[in-house]
Amino acid sequence: MSQQALIPHVLILGIGNVLWADEGFGVRCVEVMAETHALPGHVRLLDGGTQGLYLLPFLEEAEALIVFDAIDYGLPPGTMKVIRDGEVPAFMGAKKMSLHQTGFQDVIATAQLMGYCPARMVLIGCQPVELDDFGGGLRPQVAARIPQALAIARDILAQWGIPCSEGRTESELLADPSIRRGAYEAGRPSEAEACRLGDDRFFPGGV
Repeated sequence: MSQQALIPHVLILGIGNVLWADEGFGVRCVEVMAETHALPGHVRLLDGGTQGLYLLPFLEEAEALIVFDAIDYGLPPGTMKVIRDGEVPAFMGAKKMSLHQTGFQDVIATAQLMGYCPARMVLIGCQPVELDDFGGGLRPQVAARIPQALAIARDILAQWGIPCSEGRTESELLADPSIRRGAYEAGRPSEAEACRLGDDRFFPGGV
């Protein structure tokens, strides 16, 4: 039996909050992967955002999981680190950096309890530069790591016997185009015009 046949369902997941600067790293990774890579039909790309336990059904269907995220490793900003399999759930709860991180640790713990956690898990994380900037985008040092994160994911897929080539992958599980990075950054006001409480595009009725 081939390696690929052993993994009929793979989930590639980006988690984080794009409204909090480098917190959006994981989500932006899956967006770029969808735009630049052609993946086979049994590989699903998902913007998990901050959905927490709502992600359980997707884990139930997956035999293997790749997660992109901004993680506080206590390393220099922009440092990439890869965590595998049994270390993933424990590591994600080691340093609570944001609400979504605790939520995803709960997702994994619940999936394990119910007996359907993916047998293979890989966390591809980047040390953030800044998080406390509501409405801010990825810092250049973190945005520059997206190609490296995708290269790591391609290598992992290759190890699993899964082809990945240049192209596009259509997915209904990504963010609305209006909040994807290009549109989000293009609509940002100048620093002089910006609301210092956050990005006023996301306050009902303005500020």
